[in-house]
Amino acid sequence: MRLPETSNGLGYQNLISMIFQLMAFRDEWLKKYRSTEEQSVTGVEPIHLVLIEEPEAHLHVQVQQAFIKHAYHILGNDPLLENYPRLKTQLVVSSHSSHVAHEMEYENLRYFRRLPSGMAGVPIPVSTVSNLSTVFGKANQTKEFVTRYLRAQHADLFFADAVILVEGAAERMMLPHFLRKHFPFLDRCYITILDIGGSHAHRLRPLVDALGIVTLVITDLDAGVRKAAKPVERNAEQFTNNPTVRHWMMAMKLGHDVDTLLDLHFDQKAQQIDDLFSIRIAYQTPITIRLPKTDAEVEALPNTFEDSLVLSNADHFSKKLGRGLTRAFGEALRQAETSLELGTELFDKLRGGDKAEFALQVLGDPGFTQLTVPAYIREGLEWLETKLERKSKELLIIPSAIVEVTPK
Repeated sequence: MRLPETSNGLGYQNLISMIFQLMAFRDEWLKKYRSTEEQSVTGVEPIHLVLIEEPEAHLHVQVQQAFIKHAYHILGNDPLLENYPRLKTQLVVSSHSSHVAHEMEYENLRYFRRLPSGMAGVPIPVSTVSNLSTVFGKANQTKEFVTRYLRAQHADLFFADAVILVEGAAERMMLPHFLRKHFPFLDRCYITILDIGGSHAHRLRPLVDALGIVTLVITDLDAGVRKAAKPVERNAEQFTNNPTVRHWMMAMKLGHDVDTLLDLHFDQKAQQIDDLFSIRIAYQTPITIRLPKTDAEVEALPNTFEDSLVLSNADHFSKKLGRGLTRAFGEALRQAETSLELGTELFDKLRGGDKAEFALQVLGDPGFTQLTVPAYIREGLEWLETKLERKSKELLIIPSAIVEVTPK
């Protein structure tokens, strides 16, 4: 056989070597069952178990996925197994590669969660194992959505220290810069940021619960009346139209009317599941600004990330000309005489504006690094920082009962 030069790199050589090794395991196992006499023997069920530890250590990214797609097929590719399926091999792969996990179905995944000593009354560090085939129960649209979504976004969720779920392209683009500039500890942690698009973060809740991973959900208030979107107002009988906020608040037995949400205390937006696993939801909160036209100090009520960013940096954006939403926001800040007038104007501009273009303009702004992070995002990231700092310390604790002391 000839091996083309384009397939002669170390990664391909390792892939070919590993595949041949699997074929050798299969043939050696089936060799003793080739005769009719041995195939008819009854008794103990034969088990052929192949264990592969971290195949990614020998394969570059492109062939990691190729390997996991074909490994089990290779082990089962023999005519004898069609007549004697009980002789099929069982394959167990341990991996820290998101590229390997990316190709696997949920029913084939087992997630190991490390717990420090002392949790659940156990004096030594242990791991719990979650069977992800049972995460979503019976087949449903949520499972299909999450599976397709994670395959489109990639599956490093399984290996991260924490996950931040965002519901918009602008948040997804700017959040890494906020971390880098204002939260150096979080920037050093392994945090996966998933743009869930629209208002679907609640669909990931069963998976988040199964993984026991610290989760921050950054979403929008999306105020409205009878499912019709409206600018945020107090005492206007408004409710959130955001399914994520509604599901999370209902899970925490809290109301989802806008007045309650606006005044909700910091601690009430978080849910502590166990010592290391907690979830917090972050949505827009009131911002005090000074209107340039009247010089009056008012309470502004943002509804989305974009208007919250603008209102948190009113002095900066009120001086902007530019184009698109940047220009519209600047004009609204300069002309508004009341908080409601400003909120309505920002709301109307956002409904017809290009949010992605606005995000790119903000990223390209020379003063971007000086922008203030919206308070609701800053509070959420501060919460996440405290959780990960605590987690990093607790995972290093060695209980005194098992500390080995060397006598002098």
